[in-house]
Amino acid sequence: MAVHDILFQGRWHEMRLCEQMGNIGSEISRSINWKKKNTELQVEKALCRAFELFDLTLNDAKYKSAPSKLKEVARAREVVADFFYGDNEYKTDSDFLNKYFYYFGVAARK
Repeated sequence: MAVHDILFQGRWHEMRLCEQMGNIGSEISRSINWKKKNTELQVEKALCRAFELFDLTLNDAKYKSAPSKLKEVARAREVVADFFYGDNEYKTDSDFLNKYFYYFGVAARK
């Protein structure tokens, strides 16, 4: 069973990209906060939710005609995966990730 079952039922696909990315950013922020507290189980739970939302966005049919938007989402997913699971080849830090996703949340409120 998916963590975000209700979102699979269509609500996620009704959101604008900035709303989707803002919600993903909330999970990333939670992951960062749990990481700072050395609470690995909570980090993994939040990351699982974040990657599930990334995948929902990447599979959203409305972006099939706008592949450049999907490239941005895919790159963000890659950077997050590299930060948490990889060798941090992109030299990303938690402040950068929080700022990057923060602006999607701000845009979603407008």
